[in-house]
Amino acid sequence: MATAPATLSPDTVKLFKTSLIAALLAACALPAGAGVKKVPKKHHTTPAAKVSKAAGPLYGGRPEVMQQADAIALQRGLDRDVVRHAIGQARYIPGIAKAILPPAVGVAKNWAAYQARFVEPQRIKAGTRFWLANRDTLARAESETGVPARIIVGIVGVETIYGQNTGNFRVMDALCTLAFDFPAAHPKAAARAAFFRSELEEFLALTARTHTDPLALRGSYAGALGWPQFMPSSWSKYAVDFDGDGRVDLFNSQADVIGSVANYFKAFHWQRGLPTHFPVHMDAARLDLPTLLAPDILPSFSVAELAAKGVLLDEADAPFTGPLALIELQNGDAPAQYVAGTENFYAITRYNWSSYYAMAVIELGQAVEAAVAAQTAAPDAVATPIAQ
Repeated sequence: MATAPATLSPDTVKLFKTSLIAALLAACALPAGAGVKKVPKKHHTTPAAKVSKAAGPLYGGRPEVMQQADAIALQRGLDRDVVRHAIGQARYIPGIAKAILPPAVGVAKNWAAYQARFVEPQRIKAGTRFWLANRDTLARAESETGVPARIIVGIVGVETIYGQNTGNFRVMDALCTLAFDFPAAHPKAAARAAFFRSELEEFLALTARTHTDPLALRGSYAGALGWPQFMPSSWSKYAVDFDGDGRVDLFNSQADVIGSVANYFKAFHWQRGLPTHFPVHMDAARLDLPTLLAPDILPSFSVAELAAKGVLLDEADAPFTGPLALIELQNGDAPAQYVAGTENFYAITRYNWSSYYAMAVIELGQAVEAAVAAQTAAPDAVATPIAQ
């Protein structure tokens, strides 16, 4: 039986506190092909602020978990005592296990309500400040990657309100809860538990490489980090040093945040100049919604194929030659809304597997862009963004 690791000395604790962020944010690229995609968060309506932080028992009291800690250390070539200490001091958070479950069957999705949460005056105002403060950096990121500034701004606004809410859960608590106690009621419980186990491994490897205390970092209830809410594997794969200071800092460097979000979309095949979606009109006589909605958000139909099944683009958009997906945005008891999503719309859903999320990002970015344009045109006037 392994002995418990020695308690950290006061000097070491002080060092962790003073150099925590700097150490974590050192360059930490993985070998090509390593890592796991950012957590595919399906459409979910549980705000992080409503997730209970009430803590359960320490994982150190569960022998089967400590056996997994030993396996992680062996598989990743990590210090066994350090891994056992980090996992052993993590706590089960029942609220996280509850929040990760999908909405109850029968709960209607409502795009109007979802949109109102994210495309609203305070978020637009914060986004306008963020854009104006980082105008040159956003322009450079767009020039280098082709990802529009409005999409980058939309992502950061939807994720954390421009750094205002990066999460207050200990990452070790979140990842251990979801790796070792993922709720069996979830329809994909085994696959999701495996995903979070891999993220826990990646997080421990990341903190080991950067000499960071894994128990000190805080993030979302799913274990996401920083302004853009990257999972540990996404941090390792896609985060970049965009301000050139020799380290990657997604907590404090807005330049690194901007460059990393743009790099993420570049990695997922963002196409320069391609719109995200087109408006559509329905021909009721030919409409075949079941067939058109079957591929979900994956672009699968040509303009002609959409038209044959009753979905028409505007005349100006009809010459488009790429694949499209019919995107349905349900509105509770009210009629649903529809757009034709391009491969760039699909790219946004690689950040979060939800068409509602993608539309919120797009519309928030558009609203901020309009507010910036209005303020730039009349800098002495108080710009009032138009809610979408």
